[in-house]
Amino acid sequence: MSQQQVKPQYSTGWILLLALFTSLGPLSIDMYLPALPQMAQDFNVSTQQVANSLPAYFFGLAIGQLIYGPISDRIGRKKPLYFGMTLFVGASLLCVLADGHWSLIAARVLQALGGCVGVVMARAAIRDKLDVQGSAQAFASMMIVMGIAPVLAPTFGAWILYFFEWHYVFIVLMLIGLFCLICVHFFFEETLAEERRLNLNVTQVLQLYVVIFKDRSFYLPMLAGCLTGAALFAYIGSAAAVLMDQYHLNEQQFAYAFGLNALGIIFMSFLNKKLANKLSIVQRLQLGGVNQILGSIIIVMAGLVLNAPLWVIMIGMFLTVSGIGFTGPNAMALAMAKQGERAGTASAIMGSTQFACGLIGGILLNFLVFNHVLNMGILMLGFTLAGGVAIYLVKKQQQLHV
Repeated sequence: MSQQQVKPQYSTGWILLLALFTSLGPLSIDMYLPALPQMAQDFNVSTQQVANSLPAYFFGLAIGQLIYGPISDRIGRKKPLYFGMTLFVGASLLCVLADGHWSLIAARVLQALGGCVGVVMARAAIRDKLDVQGSAQAFASMMIVMGIAPVLAPTFGAWILYFFEWHYVFIVLMLIGLFCLICVHFFFEETLAEERRLNLNVTQVLQLYVVIFKDRSFYLPMLAGCLTGAALFAYIGSAAAVLMDQYHLNEQQFAYAFGLNALGIIFMSFLNKKLANKLSIVQRLQLGGVNQILGSIIIVMAGLVLNAPLWVIMIGMFLTVSGIGFTGPNAMALAMAKQGERAGTASAIMGSTQFACGLIGGILLNFLVFNHVLNMGILMLGFTLAGGVAIYLVKKQQQLHV
């Protein structure tokens, strides 16, 4: 692979803008995690019951992306951004006003339905403008920037809790949503020209979903990215119970531990870009998969040991979470490579499937009866092993087309 092939085809400012839109997801997921015990106390329920607002958010993300994708292929990328950001702002206000965990769950679904527009439009915009190598570089660059969000979000949330009640976390999210809405209006330029838009009705949209799902060049890397990415959601859904309930970290300590693992994503995404001249996309995808499986095994083994040292669990978490810096951008680039004008719909399918895996993981956490560490490790290992099989099939497919 030549140096010319991996030279960025985009501006830093453009990637920062797309990363800002996409960061609404990790910010909305991670910023309130330190507040879960406080919210549970206010609502007079368990931490796990309040934590069910996480799979509720994943549900909204999964459904919303299926809606935004085909709509954006028909009317362009900018109008859906206007609607989604406005909905996010309104739903964040409803979270502030929630007086129980069920009303919070309902508001979180609406918040996700609005916030997910950013990730769909960012993926589609990248595919609108770049080829497969440029897309891989852009996704990696965006993941580096996005990685800052889960580093700062729980820390920021913990400091908000130090001075204010948990409601202020959602007030801050509402203000961030307003800022994103302003940026959409003034700085985002439409990337899908009118002559490239698809004039689809509901029946044709459903048919398009079927066509895309049948495309092996799409669904194999999609599954690889979604299954390995689901390990992150297993981690997010378990982190508060493991680190705060089982290992008794306070809100600030939890935020720093959580941020350390998020830094791993940034580091691996940066390394992923640096290795672009030496390793193919598939090789980097494999490297990330091995990284995640190894980390998951460490966590399972730690969960089987009574009172395992926290540093062992942190190593396992770091390996599993950071590996997404390799698996995420490369799987995404491969999946989107041949989607052309239907990039919005394809992006929606990929995002929806990923968060559906997160939803399933969140539900399964309620039924696993082991200690918190082992529960997390079992979910992570199951997802990463399944993702490893998908990566193997991607490699076989790529070899057939060489």
